[in-house]
Amino acid sequence: MVLNKGQLTEEDIKLEILRHSAAHVMAEAVQSIFPDTKFGIGPAIESGFYYDFDLPRSLTSDDLPLIEAKMSEIIASDVPFVRQEVTKEEAQQLFAAQPYKLELIDEIPDEKVSLYQQGLFVDLCRGPHVSSTGEIKAFKLISVAGAYWRGDEHRPMLQRIYGVAFETREALAEHLKRLDEAAKSDHRKLGRELDLFSIHEEAGPGLVHWHPKGAVVRRVIEDFWKDEHVKRGYDIIYTPHIAKLDLWKTSGHWEFYRDYLYSPMEVEGQKYIIKPMNCLGHILIYKTGRHSYRELPIRYAELGTVYRYERSGVLHGLSRVRGFTQDDAHIFCRFDQLEDEVVGVLDLALFMADTFGFSNYQVLLSTRPEKHAGAIQLWEEATETLRQALARLRLAYDIDPGEGVFYGPKIDIKFRDAVGRAWQGPTIQVDFNLPQRFNVTYIGEDGQEHLVAMVHRTVLGSMERFLASLIEHYGGAFPVWLAPLQVMVIPVADRHLDYAHKLEAELKSVGIRVKVDARSETVNLKIRQAQLDKIPYMLVVGDKEVAASTVSIRLRSGKQLVSQSFDDFKASVRTAIADMVKNLKL
Repeated sequence: MVLNKGQLTEEDIKLEILRHSAAHVMAEAVQSIFPDTKFGIGPAIESGFYYDFDLPRSLTSDDLPLIEAKMSEIIASDVPFVRQEVTKEEAQQLFAAQPYKLELIDEIPDEKVSLYQQGLFVDLCRGPHVSSTGEIKAFKLISVAGAYWRGDEHRPMLQRIYGVAFETREALAEHLKRLDEAAKSDHRKLGRELDLFSIHEEAGPGLVHWHPKGAVVRRVIEDFWKDEHVKRGYDIIYTPHIAKLDLWKTSGHWEFYRDYLYSPMEVEGQKYIIKPMNCLGHILIYKTGRHSYRELPIRYAELGTVYRYERSGVLHGLSRVRGFTQDDAHIFCRFDQLEDEVVGVLDLALFMADTFGFSNYQVLLSTRPEKHAGAIQLWEEATETLRQALARLRLAYDIDPGEGVFYGPKIDIKFRDAVGRAWQGPTIQVDFNLPQRFNVTYIGEDGQEHLVAMVHRTVLGSMERFLASLIEHYGGAFPVWLAPLQVMVIPVADRHLDYAHKLEAELKSVGIRVKVDARSETVNLKIRQAQLDKIPYMLVVGDKEVAASTVSIRLRSGKQLVSQSFDDFKASVRTAIADMVKNLKL
């Protein structure tokens, strides 16, 4: 069954109302502690709520228990939520000391606005709410963060308090347990601990430096990605990192995405910008020759690094950065080939998801936004083509109304990781805009020029965001084929070093990533360090192993296996790598 994203279940609606009501109670609690508080907005979000405040001092996590206690008092009083309508003028008088509310009131097109009051607290709000504060049974304040007003870095920085709320204490406890698990697997924390990557303020926020171990994981993924694309009929290409500004004006990116583009630089009297997308380079390559209908589809793929100006307030580890590498591809085809091409991309995207261990995902079909390019008939035909492709693969999906890109509808796939969080992954976008603006054509069977159908797509997303989701999905304990270091050889004493290095050389010769821990430390300490580094296999070798050409095997889980011949171990590891085993209990 296909559900419209806006058509929430009854349970979803109840929870959203409960959480929004909890945000109002939190705002009242904050006001009681800080009477001069200026209020921003306080919506319900997935699994929780937040409210933005302009406060006389900075909050810390130590303030949250005090606010929680005041919230509990308000909830215990069980006062009703009361709705009323007033004129905009009356609302402006009521919120005369609240500049952020006044700004919101000015933008309301109606003559009247709705307010909600519980106790002495009144807020500008459409509602609805629970009938009284006593219905809020299970809540917890989670964190404090900074947030620019309206997401604009040129506006005041407010303080945002996040909370969660559920109908029962049991559901709350389960959610807090998942949050604890998520904190332990936070890719920023694991990135430091496992020495995978770093981000340096002196180089600039949102710019990732890949360390040797992280670079190994990325290289393995990229090599696999390239090989699979070549198998599926893609040509791998490379395009420059900068291009003339006029190119981006012709494409419409300068008009539609200017706030996310870096300022132009001048080179020999010409203005250039760092590329925010790879598509224009692919179009220029396509247009270097004339193409017959018999040649199509043509599929260009590139691991292309792009740069976009993201506000510092939204940067987040690898998942929101300013420089990132898209696993990008563009397909040039006839309109009668479009459905088959979308099916092919979906098949590849789901193959990639399965290969990397993501079995839980959500599919969204995003439709025409208010601001768009192209005729409505083209939009409807393209949207129907995407529907048909999803139907052919029997994929359940939700409609995401109005969330298509300006140049066409799209399909998005969001992965859910091991603790249930959603990550933006593959996207498939039909484009009417660029073929028209750049006259991207083919010679049809009738000998005339026809505009191509153009598809933008990624099957992982960006390498940075995908690595963030992968790190957190596995908690840093990557499957053997992805692990930066797959085997650590641990000699018991110096006299066993020659045998350890012999094993290392033989494993390296068959492509296994291995190292000998030759430090003058105890065996137990070396084992413990290898476990902390989440290395899948540890081979402990002493007198017995040297004499019998065997290895004593420990897994990163702490489990010890029966000793076996080195050749048998080598064969089993090679099989695990070749089969890309995802669920090996290590």
